[in-house]
Amino acid sequence: MFTVTYAQLNLWLTAFLWPFTRILALVAVAPVLGHRSVPTRVKIGIAAFITLIVAPTLDPMPQVTAFSAEGVWILVNQFLIGAALGFTMQIVFAVVTAAGDMMGLGMGLGFASFFDPQANTSTPALSSWLNMMAMLAFLVFDGHLQMIAALVETFHSVPVSANVLSGNGYRLIAGWGATVFSGGLLLSLPVVVAVLITNISLGILNRAAPQIGIFQIGFALTMLVGLLLIQMMMPNLIPYFARLFDSGIDQMGRVAAGLRPGP
Repeated sequence: MFTVTYAQLNLWLTAFLWPFTRILALVAVAPVLGHRSVPTRVKIGIAAFITLIVAPTLDPMPQVTAFSAEGVWILVNQFLIGAALGFTMQIVFAVVTAAGDMMGLGMGLGFASFFDPQANTSTPALSSWLNMMAMLAFLVFDGHLQMIAALVETFHSVPVSANVLSGNGYRLIAGWGATVFSGGLLLSLPVVVAVLITNISLGILNRAAPQIGIFQIGFALTMLVGLLLIQMMMPNLIPYFARLFDSGIDQMGRVAAGLRPGP
């Protein structure tokens, strides 16, 4: 007769539950996989499938009862680690959104907006388009697989334990947030500069020949210049996205190392 002791049941439960929590937290927060259009059941199924593959390869779990106070604390730790890593990758897509906001504002497309279900608010049309391009590039470059591989690697760099996580990882995330402004400005700089030069030229022309009616052609001209610059940027846009994704994956490793509990 097949019998299972409480110790064996607890061992099997913890071997699956704690890795599943870390993986599910990343899937729920990470870009593409955590999008609101992806059903919750699909997210749970993806996390469970990855856990079934990864769990047998991990080091032995702490000898702690799953639903004890220490076991719940370990559960919270795993959730915080997964959410921190997923948020790190979300910052990469925030760079693209910020660039779209800057370009759209200069081109006069700031008023053209769509409802973004991910942010649960209206976002400029240009930002939505760039974000969609970044998501497609992310899938083409297997960014989702690289992200999952980086997460699995964190189980070796930050083993499952009840130790208090270090705050260095959160400081790294805060510093990484500056990329939203620097990377977004770098991506939007050609369009912003071109539109600025166009507006300065229109201002000089308006002073020289007021009868032309600059206000009637200015909006269309700045939009045309911005769209032409975006078209010229397209060959270099995808390689720039690839560098952003690589930086995000590397930053995930640094954040995980920063979260490692001290001795």
